[in-house]
Amino acid sequence: MAKYLNPKADLTFKKVFGEHPDLVMSFLNAMLPFDKAEEEITWIEYLNPEMVPVNPFRKDSIVDVRCRDKAGRQFIVEMQMMWTSAYKQRVLFNASKAYVSQLGRGYDYELLQPVYSLNLVNDTFSDSEYYYHDYRIVEIAETKEVIEGLRFIFVELPKFTPRNYGDKKMQVLWLRYLTEIGEDTRKVPDELLANPEINKAVTQLEESAFDEDQLLGYEKFWDVVSTQKMQLSSTLRDGLERGLKEGRKEGLKEGRKEGLKEGREQARYEMAVKMKSEGIAVETVSRVTGLSVDEISAL
Repeated sequence: MAKYLNPKADLTFKKVFGEHPDLVMSFLNAMLPFDKAEEEITWIEYLNPEMVPVNPFRKDSIVDVRCRDKAGRQFIVEMQMMWTSAYKQRVLFNASKAYVSQLGRGYDYELLQPVYSLNLVNDTFSDSEYYYHDYRIVEIAETKEVIEGLRFIFVELPKFTPRNYGDKKMQVLWLRYLTEIGEDTRKVPDELLANPEINKAVTQLEESAFDEDQLLGYEKFWDVVSTQKMQLSSTLRDGLERGLKEGRKEGLKEGRKEGLKEGREQARYEMAVKMKSEGIAVETVSRVTGLSVDEISAL
């Protein structure tokens, strides 16, 4: 009987979606809000996930998967283990950098192609009951006109439940793949194996496909995530207690909110320092804590 790894880990996620063009293409077509069949991706090439700025004094950034289709549209795919208040700004920064990097000196702005940023979050961050959030630049008051160029999709994985979403069958299958397959999987559901793309993606998770060093790195990744969650819970309790004490003066609800925010921010930095001292790769620290590579390097 095959044993499987969790597809959300750094090792497995990059192997499935960063090494197999057919799989990331199927995934993007299922997850992105394309309105017409002709908008779907039929071919992709991978781009360097490390986006280094022309000016050496500006921030560089690393994403999980970055690719481009024949039309020149770029797609950034990220898996984020824990939500942070700064994550949306980091996503905006990365997508904007990919957008402006298309244009060389002397070229016309009309040559710029859209950038889609798909962000899978293994955490919750909104009050909405729905798991899928689609952001665009929209004129609010009257025309509802859209400025094309950047589009951001955030998926709250813990909120996903495999109900019948009609024409979103492939989206449901891919999200079931991300949320149902793992170390405890003894039998992969038949409906997942019946789809050729999902079946191939499942085989990429078989433990036998990884060497000993990779498996040790995989285990270390989940140890870090588990430790971070425990640290976060402890720090949140401390922050909440302080917030509630102050909240007696300024309102319990607001005090609780501020306490939770303070605790979450403190926990991120404390865990980043600890992970860095243990020699864990900066990219892994960034994925777990939500801090940027530059912030971690400066600690």
